[in-house]
Formats: sequence, C-alpha cells, structure tokens
Amino acid sequence: MPSGNHLPHGETAQGGPLKRELGERHIRLMALGACIGVGLFLGSAKAIEMAGPAIMLSYIIGGLAILVIMRALGEMAVHNPVAGSFSRYAQDYLGPLAGFLTGWNYWFLWLVTCVAEITAVAVYMGVWFPDVPRWIWALAALVSMGTINLIAVKAFGEFEFWFALIKIVTIIAMVVGGVGIIAFGFGNDGVALGISNLWAHGGFMPNGMTGVLMSLQMVMFAYLGVEMIGLTAGEARNPQKTIPNAIGSVFWRILLFYVGALFVILSIYPWNEIGTQGSPFVMTFERLGIKTAAGIINFVVITAALSSCNGGIFSTGRMLYSLAQNGQAPATFAKTSSNGVPRRALLLSIAALLLGVLLNYLVPEKVFVWVTSIATFGAIWTWVMILLAQLKFRKSLSPAEQKALKYRMWLYPVSSYLALAFLVLVVGLMAYFPDTRVALYIGPAFLVLLTVLFYVFKLQPTQAAAQSA
Repeated sequence: MPSGNHLPHGETAQGGPLKRELGERHIRLMALGACIGVGLFLGSAKAIEMAGPAIMLSYIIGGLAILVIMRALGEMAVHNPVAGSFSRYAQDYLGPLAGFLTGWNYWFLWLVTCVAEITAVAVYMGVWFPDVPRWIWALAALVSMGTINLIAVKAFGEFEFWFALIKIVTIIAMVVGGVGIIAFGFGNDGVALGISNLWAHGGFMPNGMTGVLMSLQMVMFAYLGVEMIGLTAGEARNPQKTIPNAIGSVFWRILLFYVGALFVILSIYPWNEIGTQGSPFVMTFERLGIKTAAGIINFVVITAALSSCNGGIFSTGRMLYSLAQNGQAPATFAKTSSNGVPRRALLLSIAALLLGVLLNYLVPEKVFVWVTSIATFGAIWTWVMILLAQLKFRKSLSPAEQKALKYRMWLYPVSSYLALAFLVLVVGLMAYFPDTRVALYIGPAFLVLLTVLFYVFKLQPTQAAAQSA
C-alpha cells in the first residue's frame, strides 16, 4: 500500500464508524439519479442544435469515456473502499496537494450544483403556486433534503432510490409511448410515423462530424454525478460486490435512457424544431392523449432537482468528512453521530447552501454563471484525477498484486490514456466557446487559490491519519 492515510472501513479519527447500510439497489439508483437530471426532461436543445440527430453518437462516445473513468474508480474502490473515494486516492497515489485540490474542488462543485437545483425546484413550484415567493420553496427544498441526510444514510438511500425510480419510470413510459407513435401510429390516427425525421432535415449528421465534436463539451456534463458511486464505498454493505455491479449496470442504463429517449424524441420531432415548443416529453405525452402531461413532467422535474440536491448534500458531507480525516479540513468535521452520519460536515454544507441560495437571489446572474464555471472545470478535474490516480495505483502494485485484483480496468493502460486524451479534447472544445471558455480562466484560478491555502496553512495529512495507513 502507498504511504497514504487509510482509516479502517470508514472509522473516523474519533473512532465512530460510518454505517454500511447502502445496498446495491441504493447505489445503482443513486448514480442514475445523479446523472438523469432536469436537462433531459426539458430537452437538450442546445446540444441537439449543434449535432442534430447525431447527438446520439455524442452520448455514446462520451458514455464510453465515462465507462473507462468509472472502471478506473471501481478498481481502486473495490481494493480500498473508503469514504472520500477519489479525493483519498488522489492523495494516496498523487500526493497530499492533489487530494486536497480534488476534495475541495468536488465539495464546491456539488455546492454550486445544489444551489442551481434548489433554484430549479423554486421555479417549477412557481408553475403551480405563482403567488408564493420562490425563496420559500428553495428553503423548503434545502431543509427537507438536509433533514433526510442528517437522519441516517439508509434514509438518504431510500429517498434517492424512489426519486430516481420516478425519473426512470417516466423515461421508460415516454420511450414505450414514443415507440407506439413511431411503429403503430398511436396519437397519429393509426398512421405509423416512422423514423425518417432522423435523416430528413439535412441528414443524420447535418453539421458534420464538427457538430458532433462541438456538442461533446455539453454532453459530458450530463454524465456528471456518476462518480458518486465511489463516495458510497465507505457505506456500502458489500463494496466488493455492489460497486462492480453498480458500475456495470449504471453505464448501460444511462446510455439506454439517454440514447433511447433521444432516439424517440428525434424520430417524432424534426431536430431543428426541438426546444421551440416546450419540453419534448410534454409534447409526446400530450400526443398520446395524456392531457395532464405538463403537470406530470413538472412533478418529475421537481423530483429530478430534489434528487440531485439530495445526492449533492450527501457528496459534500462525505467529501468534507474525508478531508477532515486527512487533516485537510477542521478535525471536528471528522466526527460522526451515534447513527454513523457525519452530521457536522453535513451541517456546514447545508449552511453553505443557505448562503448560496441567498447569493443566487442577490448576485447578478452573470456572476453566478462564472461561479458555476468553477464546477464545470471541477468535473473535468475530478475525472482526470481518477484516471491519473488509477495509473499510479497500478504501478504501486507488484505483478502478483495486480493479478490478484478483484475488479480490473480493461485494456490497461491504453484505455486510461485514451480517456485522458478524450478529456483533453473536451477542455479544448470548452476553450473554443466563449460561454464555456470562462471556466478555463476561473477554474485554474480557483485551483491556484486552493494551492496557496494548502501551503499557507500547511494542510498536510495529520500524523494520526498517516499512522493509521
């Protein structure tokens, strides 16, 4: 093992254990819930505008890169299932600074994402209750999701399971209903619609391969959140079994849901009209004769936002807990309650979110876009750190230890290097667009700030943590 800091099976420096209460169904649905967000239900209009029907190729290409990243994370998580996951692995295999940057970056990434999701809840509740001030719904969403996380990890897992299930059932219903329209003419006077819309408006790839490439930087962020599987390692009942199973099944399901939903939407509606008349999900259900479609989708979008917020609070709490274990955050956040919840870490994250909700209403929108760009950059950073840590992890093992690995990366090391090259391409695409280029200014500046803090406050791993390795 490297000279990192391993606390046995989720033990805090104070001796209180995290509870291993997350089963395989919880972990699978958590990762699905984090990835299937508001964007899919409201239509990925901007990405479709770039690539046309070939957006499906973009999701497949991006999905393959994510599969490699998840396989790399799974290899390390099965070998050493700890809270903090990729932050801990970055520290162990790439050094304390890498672990510090990765942990705080990810904490901030989810903080910003949660603020956006809480805001979304307020906006969509406003559809039904236009006279109620939005801040009330934002606060209610934060308090309810925060309370669930503070009760016990099992309560969080159950809520996330059902939130994700609502989204999945909605997507399946839309896909099945859409196939009925395409193949049997449901809602179209019995005339089968067919799939000619996939090529009838400028071809399957109307903007060429350039359009597919240009859409990748938007598509990749649909997959943000799947790495949350790694954060469950310290609380999974049987990480050697549940994590590999979850990684394998989640990838194929996400691909099926995204590509399947887009196939149906793009077959029914011309790609150059999507986004001009509202959500394709609403239009499809209305076409099938479901008059309350708008209300149904509004409800699903609210649960999608709550699900993402719920997962984000879990992620920020566990990451802060892990940083505290390693002496890279105040030690008080490494304490757990009697039921195994890192309550103090969660309360700090919730308090930061309260401030974020307030700022979201006070600060001009342009400034908030700049702040979210740090989260965008943070996603790429997280994935790169996972791949680099896995490469170093493998090199730290003897040939016999490598052979004994229970869960291995395919085609090592070629697959890891290809995924890294792909992420470099995505960064290059971000630099091409003015809207995302700002992330490449602010993101590195944020890392420089964290690096200064690391050295000024000498945030090396604690002696106690190092001795527990």
